Order: sequence, then C-alpha cells, then structure tokens
Amino acid sequence: MKIPAARLGVWSWVLIYLGMIVLSVGVALQRNGQAFGAAVMGVGIVAAAAGIVLIWIRSRAGDAPDR
Repeated sequence: MKIPAARLGVWSWVLIYLGMIVLSVGVALQRNGQAFGAAVMGVGIVAAAAGIVLIWIRSRAGDAPDR
C-alpha cells in the first residue's frame, strides 16, 4: 500500500498541531487540579510524536511519482 506524499504531509502536520493543542489543554487541566490532566498531556505528546515520525517517514520515502 503506497500512501501519497501529500497525504503524509497533511497528516503529519495535523497530528503535530493537534498534539500541541491537546498538550496545552492537559497543562491547563493539571494546573486547575484535575487528576486526568497528565493523561491528556500524554495523549498530546503521543500525537505530536506520531506527526514527527510521519515527517521522518516522508523524508525517507523518496519522490516517486503518484499514480
């Protein structure tokens, strides 16, 4: 299964920005004394890390023409 490079690029940036937003919400929750703030921050970190991994995969994929 070959995923087009443009789609990988879009998903990587969506995951990075979504991860940063969720991380910010987690920080705000934790500062307000909510117990699940750390879990929300963890989800944000995982999402941002997945986006970074997708950027790395895209950089290693090469520039094969899309069909």
